[in-house]
Amino acid sequence: MAVVGAGAAGALVAVQLCEGAARRRVPLDLVLVDPAPEAGRGTAYATEVPEHRLNVPVGGMSCYPDDPGHFRRWLCRHGESTVTAADFASRYRYGSYLADTLGRAIITAHGTVSVRRLRTRAVGCADAAGGRLELELADGGTVTADSVVLATGPAAGRSGWAPAELVASDRFVPRPWTPGALDAVGESDDVLLVGTGLTAVDLALVLDRPGRTVHAVSRSGLLPQPHAVAPLPPVPPPPGLAELPFHRLRRELTRHFAATRRAHGDWRPALDGLRPEIVRLWQGLTDDERAEFLGRDATLWNVHRHRMAPSTAETIARARAARRLRVHAGRVASAAPQEDGGLIVSLADGREVRVAWVVDCTGPGLRADAGGDPLWSGLLSDGLAAPGPLGIGVSTDGGRLLDARGNPERPLFTLGAPRRGELWETTAIPEIRNQAKEIAEAVLAPLAGTPRSARRRPTDQFGLPLSTHAAAAASFRCGLARVITVRAKAAESFARATELDPGFALGHAALALLGHECGADVDVARELADAQRSVRERGDERERSFVDVVTRRIREHEDHTNAAGDGDTALVDHLGRFPADAFALGIAVPTIAFSGVADLDGTLALGLVERTAPAYEGHWFHTSLLSFVRQEQGRIEEAGELARAALAAQPASGHAVHALAHVHYESGDHRTGRDWLDGWIGGHGRGAVHRAHFSWHVALHELALDDSAAVRRRWFAQLAPAQVNGVRALVDSGSLLWRARMSRNWTGRVPVDGVLDAVARDLVERPSTAFTALHGAVALAAAGDLPALRRLRTHAAGADPVQREVVVPLCNALEAVLEEEWATAVRELRGLLPSLRRVGGSAAQREIVEETLLYALVEAGHSDTARHLLEQRLDRRASPLDRRRLAGLSL
Repeated sequence: MAVVGAGAAGALVAVQLCEGAARRRVPLDLVLVDPAPEAGRGTAYATEVPEHRLNVPVGGMSCYPDDPGHFRRWLCRHGESTVTAADFASRYRYGSYLADTLGRAIITAHGTVSVRRLRTRAVGCADAAGGRLELELADGGTVTADSVVLATGPAAGRSGWAPAELVASDRFVPRPWTPGALDAVGESDDVLLVGTGLTAVDLALVLDRPGRTVHAVSRSGLLPQPHAVAPLPPVPPPPGLAELPFHRLRRELTRHFAATRRAHGDWRPALDGLRPEIVRLWQGLTDDERAEFLGRDATLWNVHRHRMAPSTAETIARARAARRLRVHAGRVASAAPQEDGGLIVSLADGREVRVAWVVDCTGPGLRADAGGDPLWSGLLSDGLAAPGPLGIGVSTDGGRLLDARGNPERPLFTLGAPRRGELWETTAIPEIRNQAKEIAEAVLAPLAGTPRSARRRPTDQFGLPLSTHAAAAASFRCGLARVITVRAKAAESFARATELDPGFALGHAALALLGHECGADVDVARELADAQRSVRERGDERERSFVDVVTRRIREHEDHTNAAGDGDTALVDHLGRFPADAFALGIAVPTIAFSGVADLDGTLALGLVERTAPAYEGHWFHTSLLSFVRQEQGRIEEAGELARAALAAQPASGHAVHALAHVHYESGDHRTGRDWLDGWIGGHGRGAVHRAHFSWHVALHELALDDSAAVRRRWFAQLAPAQVNGVRALVDSGSLLWRARMSRNWTGRVPVDGVLDAVARDLVERPSTAFTALHGAVALAAAGDLPALRRLRTHAAGADPVQREVVVPLCNALEAVLEEEWATAVRELRGLLPSLRRVGGSAAQREIVEETLLYALVEAGHSDTARHLLEQRLDRRASPLDRRRLAGLSL
């Protein structure tokens, strides 16, 4: 496979080819032909001028059509942690992003794809034996390939507007982006830019300085419009536009723009809403109508469609206000050299501009061979390519070049600017990345071997087939074993499985889930996108269903694009069809590892565990989960028996240990529970992934025993931030401090600041789940951080229904506690209790709200209500702490 051009388009094709070949396990020899020193930059992204910004916001510049946040996350990982999707990054940074993404794709595909860079130009392409193609290189070499992609970018312009005397002048710069093209321009030399589009804007930024005047001239004299500082959502156009004749289409679009401006005060949402329809509208025009558009509308279209970043527009406006940049409407008629070496440029209307230099900023040519490129000229003259509509670009069939007879016979592809005649909208990254993906699919699909479903496949430890090879399956089984025993390093095992097989959908889905629900150090969106790509290519029904479950759960919490409970519904349906899917069952039960399915009375999780029992035949994993749900039902004795049976089969079973910890707590057997669990932590629990949570359970026993000194020792030894970070710090360390304060077992300020420092701020103030949000609210209350608590409330108000209906009133209640408005706190907290189960987690974790209510009741002077609550608690289980508090109410 040869890709000619390693700029943005070539890099995007190479990324898709590398990753697609690795997922399909298709051996590929990929050759990148480009003289540039670094892949990914091309002309557009090689500029090191910081003021040269992208003219598309960060959110639209991802390399991947199915992962729009990829570029923003890359910027966050590379020193721009506050960047948003609406910001405009520098073009040089984007070139670095392309190069880095390509480098990572090459590393990922190592062993399947070999990549070579030839730093030369392709100057010809001809047929070779066996239906292959041969590229002729400028250095005299050749490359014979099964398929060739021409990612050459826009064709250079020919400066056809320039008078002969100007072309002959050494003060004329026909190609300003050629390295060193502007080096001879003196510090005080005035310059004329011919063209007022984005190229002229970029050059004006480079040339602008005190003491110099930069002139810019074009027939319209119009500069690109700026992007909005605070963009509004797109407004779709009215339906049926593609069926209209051109004169009616123009009229309807004019009305659409006017109506949008009236309704929203801005025309931009109308154009942004039109963008998905542009290709269809363009292809519906006749050649005469397209010619009419080019002659009548193209200038205004380009001015409004291809906009400046807001910061660029502000800089240009300052230069114009200071008269350092002067924009003219007109046409260059002649140029006369002066004795001092400068030029007098005459415009068609008789005006003259005296400058030292003239720079061609008219942009690329519309013809594929406009710049005299020997590669395209040869293809067109030999009939291997045909001009596109109106001679613009070339003709293709979905990116595959049509020859002079209109046949797509050769494995010869192109994308981006060469397809402008047939697509019009094809030069921006959102369009090019889609075309790159389509080309990779077209090249790789015929090369894929026998589907995995047609071969014997390895299985997981519960007998379910895995669409991967034996080595990756072994790593997956290791990861699954760690998940079901609640052991550490599950994510590392799944990551190893995807390294061994980049197309293993379940491995990617498992990583996405662990990152989303367990705080694993994983790029969740990236792993989810990889899971979706891989399962489409070679997943079976069970794997497709599992990836769908993970997708729905993540999107439900993060993007709110799915209906409330959609993820839970999909999970329940999945287990109905695939009851032996232990990973899915572990997700469904709200235990130590996952938030589980949400329902008000807990019967959904119980029903799932009971219905799936025949598929496990008494396996210790299933017994462990059944033990947990039994203790949630209050069937404490039965839960204890089940937990002990599971531990007899697998002493390291974290689920069974967790269930037995709850059994000891709910039965009031605090001393036995403390001693037994403390011993397990030091023995079989040394490799547990959630050791902090087990330590939290020991500390609960110590709180119930009213042993404040032991609680402090436990916190500093096993729960302080030096030992715990991420979600566990929030859920275990932070919550313990608040409970200790509410029970008056920790006097003075609690050391919660270190806990918050150990947690990503977004996890606290913009959590993806209600369970995390509850614990974030508690930690912020413990820190007395009212502004952050209010920000969390604002986030929860716009998040999923559980956050809106449970976390918002919890934030109100905790704010009232901090401000000592006890009546409000009591009212809000009591109202929360009936729906609190919806946040997930265990009864012991949710009990923190009841602890806060008890504290507020006492502070509010509601002794009778507090006494009644304490008596109810003591009826459930023994507790020296509650006995002490009850005795205190009688004093």
